[in-house]
Amino acid sequence: MAKKIKLVPLIIILSLIICGEGLAQERQTLLLSLDDCIRHALENNLQLAIEVYNPEIAEAQLVQAREMFLPQFDLSFGSRNTEEPSYWWIQGAETIKSDLNQYSIAVRQKIPTGGNFTLSLNSYRSSTNQAFQLINPRYGSTLQVDFTQPLLRGFGYKISRKEIIIAQNNLDISEKQFKAVLLETIYKVEEVYWNLVYAEEDYQVKLDSLKLAQASLEKTQKEAKLGKIAPIEVLNAQATVAQREAELLQAEALVAQREDALRDILNLPEEDKLPPCLKPKDRPRFEPQEIPLEEAIQQALLKRPELQSQQKLIESNRLNFSFARNQLLPGLDLNISYWSPGVSGDRLLYLNDNPFLGIIVGKEKGSASDSLKDAFNLKYKNWAVSLTLSLPLSNVLTRAEYVRNRLELEKSQLALKELERQIRLEVKNAVREIKSAAKKVEAFRTAREWAEKRLKAEERKLQLGLTTNFFVFQYQSELAAARSQELKSIVDYEIAWAKLEKAMGISLEKKNIRLPRFSQ
Repeated sequence: MAKKIKLVPLIIILSLIICGEGLAQERQTLLLSLDDCIRHALENNLQLAIEVYNPEIAEAQLVQAREMFLPQFDLSFGSRNTEEPSYWWIQGAETIKSDLNQYSIAVRQKIPTGGNFTLSLNSYRSSTNQAFQLINPRYGSTLQVDFTQPLLRGFGYKISRKEIIIAQNNLDISEKQFKAVLLETIYKVEEVYWNLVYAEEDYQVKLDSLKLAQASLEKTQKEAKLGKIAPIEVLNAQATVAQREAELLQAEALVAQREDALRDILNLPEEDKLPPCLKPKDRPRFEPQEIPLEEAIQQALLKRPELQSQQKLIESNRLNFSFARNQLLPGLDLNISYWSPGVSGDRLLYLNDNPFLGIIVGKEKGSASDSLKDAFNLKYKNWAVSLTLSLPLSNVLTRAEYVRNRLELEKSQLALKELERQIRLEVKNAVREIKSAAKKVEAFRTAREWAEKRLKAEERKLQLGLTTNFFVFQYQSELAAARSQELKSIVDYEIAWAKLEKAMGISLEKKNIRLPRFSQ
């Protein structure tokens, strides 16, 4: 990956302990906090590793688009040598020979208004054996400035920078999409983490329930031997132990399943040996809070990356529409040129200053630098101004590009409204889940407290011989179920808060995670 996500390093507390009694295998255990898991996932998750390339590609496209305003340098050299038979006696030779060497350098610059500026210098050296030449060889240089500016189609700051603006919007969209993947990853980590916490807590509840049943079985067997109770009570106790052993096996399988899910999202390396046991350090907490619904919705509309991405898409579509509308205008280009030529070379001196005699009596030496001096000193001033009008028939007849871009703009605007509606609904549902989960916690907590009291009362009755162990086992099962339901409701409450933070787009802020900078 070209760039790394700069996050706080993952701190994993490694300790050599034995995984839960029911798991019954000696394995290394990784004690992980929720923050540890989130940061490790953001550093190593494969989906994020793939997604991070998109902003980098968009950034490269932006740099490429900006290159359109870099100056362009042109250098050229040409040489031509010709020989042709004479077809007129005045040419003064049977075979006419000519040599021509040409040199040029030019700097071209596109300007923000859509025009082009060109500064060029063209030079040549020409020689021939034809008669009646005044300068031979001849050196010529021309310094020229050209300016072209569209006045209708193609005119405007945004029109000329269209590709740059769209590339910048695409980069922003890629960054927002990357942020959306981060939010989704954080939520998945929280969901998997808390589900693992529940699975382990539920496993412990099932284990405690099994231990109670085993203790009751031993006590029942002793009492049956002494004839204090009927043998049928032993069968009831044995059936209860078997049932709770089966429940414990199911809870153990759930722990392994949730542990694998956490290992997968953290993208931990595969190992040939027994992998370490992942053990959460954090425990779910129930802290009721007031949630102003409208405030949550407004915050979501401000911070959700999907909305920001759609708004950037609308901005690009609006620019494309403006560009297409501009292209419907006639082409009216202003062209301005200014040039200064210079000529020098060997001046031929004829007898009696009469070139028709063909008798050369001497030469006045000249050089290429003389022609350059004349050109740069603007000895000969020339200028030209012109207007060019063009009207493509496609702009009059079909207007297909204009219609397509208008429809794309209207489509993206409707998509924004639909996305806002979905986000409002998502936040409402998340708030509703939090309130519902809070009520469930209170209800299941009360149910668990009553189940504890009822079990204690039934155990006292059993000691007094007023009931059987059948009812005690039943109340033990009900208490275990109540504890599991209470744990599940608290975990659901934590997950509901994680879902609301994702729906509001504030998970990164809550976890104090900063996005990498892809452009400056």
